[in-house]
Amino acid sequence: MVVDGMGGRIGQEVVSRLRAAFGEDVEVLAVGTNSTATAAMLKAGANRGATGENAVRITVREADVLIGPLSVLIPNSMMGEVTPLMAEELALCSAKKVMLPLTNPRIDLVGITKTPLPHLLEEAISIVASALNREV
Repeated sequence: MVVDGMGGRIGQEVVSRLRAAFGEDVEVLAVGTNSTATAAMLKAGANRGATGENAVRITVREADVLIGPLSVLIPNSMMGEVTPLMAEELALCSAKKVMLPLTNPRIDLVGITKTPLPHLLEEAISIVASALNREV
């Protein structure tokens, strides 16, 4: 399950890379905090997509692996798009979480290098492959 908000650019790139790595062998669920993000992920090749708080609450139950920016686990992040319920459902779900260290300007993550997003995505896809017992 790929989760993103705002314009969905990161989620779109994640879905594209998942498709490149696994083809149609895995089902990619796209859940956006808004319809623009969901549409971007569907355009990139997600199998199914949904939008909003209830979509997160229901769809996260199907996920084996959750991937997206770390900010989706922070209540009221993404300019308020991530509701407290969304953040809680995502944080507490049983899926393996592969989070990209992208947050809002008021949060600094220590011990994390300023690795460019393309390199972070390569590492994230590798972790997803490991979680799914597949090779990339």
